[in-house]
Amino acid sequence: MPSSPLPDVAAGVPAQPGPAGARPVSRLLLEAREAITPVLRGIVDDLPGELRRVAGYHIGWWDAEGRPTSSAGKVIRPALTLACARAAGGAATPGVIDAAVAVELVHDFSLLHDDVMDNDTTRRHRPAAWSVFGVDRAILTGDMLLAAAIRRLCGTDLVLVLADAVLELGTGQCADLAFERVSEVSLAECLAMAEGKTGAILGAACELGARAAGAAASAALDYRTFGRQLGVAFQIVDDSLSIWGDPLRTGKPTGNDLAARKKSLPVAAALMSDTAAGRELAGILATTREFDQATTAHAELLVEQAGGRAWAAAEINRRISTALHALTDAAPTAGGGAELRAVATLMTSRDH
Repeated sequence: MPSSPLPDVAAGVPAQPGPAGARPVSRLLLEAREAITPVLRGIVDDLPGELRRVAGYHIGWWDAEGRPTSSAGKVIRPALTLACARAAGGAATPGVIDAAVAVELVHDFSLLHDDVMDNDTTRRHRPAAWSVFGVDRAILTGDMLLAAAIRRLCGTDLVLVLADAVLELGTGQCADLAFERVSEVSLAECLAMAEGKTGAILGAACELGARAAGAAASAALDYRTFGRQLGVAFQIVDDSLSIWGDPLRTGKPTGNDLAARKKSLPVAAALMSDTAAGRELAGILATTREFDQATTAHAELLVEQAGGRAWAAAEINRRISTALHALTDAAPTAGGGAELRAVATLMTSRDH
């Protein structure tokens, strides 16, 4: 299977600098991709032939026929790992790069499995891997990537940080699936689920970078808090895009989560609003009939009328504020702190 050139990670990423002192976010993401891609290539090349094909397709290196393409993700998690290492006064040493690679492998593992569990047929503007290669191959490829991630950090204390995050991710995903089968879920439960599903890995990405760079334990925990709070904000943005986003920009159709009765965070806030719109939404979600386009559109409107969209905007701001306070407590280098603020801005103001 032919190799593909590095994709254009700047596509859709603001070229202008972020906060004062930060380099353009597109440059940070490009550097992260250049740092981890050779290692990722070696790992994927060692997979059995059929699984190698699935992994490379899912990552975005080639299409289903093996032809080079450029539809990879933005490698935000490895970028956070590398940026936290710099913020802690370190550099992109082999240990730091291994941590960044492990985080990206776990992320890809989780996406492969999530798409199967959620029955999502689209990922990054094209068919999800399971819909192309089958459920069995997609799940097995995800398992192999997870094993490779753990193996990357074996022999170091960092593996415990990663393993704990994966366990928390699994707990969060289990809760997410369970919430689809119950009529009432509290907003606090939904936020805890989001912190497990998304916050845990982003927190680990930041903590791993800091620890690999030699940061003190207290500072590493501050970086973890920064990542976890940023992760919850990121999840609220993602949930909002699943309802009100532009499919041409997000690469995924809107309404799928609502049709699946998912208690995404804006939906949970709407259901807990004690409003007429919230009660009507609860009634629609309690039915067993399949959602058609009109029902989905009406449910989306009810979420907004019940205050779900306004709650999401306020909670995103609150989580970002908490994250930035933790970053200040970590006492990052000036340049490293500016870079992390720039990435945080990208993650929580995106429309795709």
